[in-house]
Amino acid sequence: MRLFRRTGLAALCGLTAALLTGCPDKTPQGPVDGGATSATTTPDAAPEAVVFTLQYQSPDAGMALIPLALEEKPLVEPTSDLELRSTLGLKNYRVRLMDEADRAMVSDDSVSEADDGLVYRIHLPQPLKTGYSYTLVVDSQTGSAFQDSRGRDVDDLRASFQIIGDKEKAKPPPPPPAKGGKKKHK
Repeated sequence: MRLFRRTGLAALCGLTAALLTGCPDKTPQGPVDGGATSATTTPDAAPEAVVFTLQYQSPDAGMALIPLALEEKPLVEPTSDLELRSTLGLKNYRVRLMDEADRAMVSDDSVSEADDGLVYRIHLPQPLKTGYSYTLVVDSQTGSAFQDSRGRDVDDLRASFQIIGDKEKAKPPPPPPAKGGKKKHK
């Protein structure tokens, strides 16, 4: 009787394990002869269109995203470093940061280019002013259009944002010199 209990228990455990694991997958995993598999991966899996992302160096020493597709201007913390990325390389382009008066800002820029993307860094000598709006513009260097690394035309990018805080008030001009001061005697 003891032997029956041991073998019955072992059989029950084996049956339970088989039921819990289920049947092995019967679909073929690939050809046995080492030929090509039927996987449908395309060798040219780059994105269809260029996608841009814009980030800034936040005061907490991390990079923060600036949303590009908003109707309202996103609010951004004061920064002196911006980073633009694209999902494909670009040809015949220029990147500029514009102030509210549509003037290009003075900056020290660096770029890392490849067919699979672009990283464009903008470093400003001073942090952007609180309360003011700025626009990052990507457009053609020459002609009417710029292209991605595949030769397709890319739409211009105009990404506006505003720096958090009240506008810095302009300093009042110094008072004019007083008229009618001391007279000179000869």
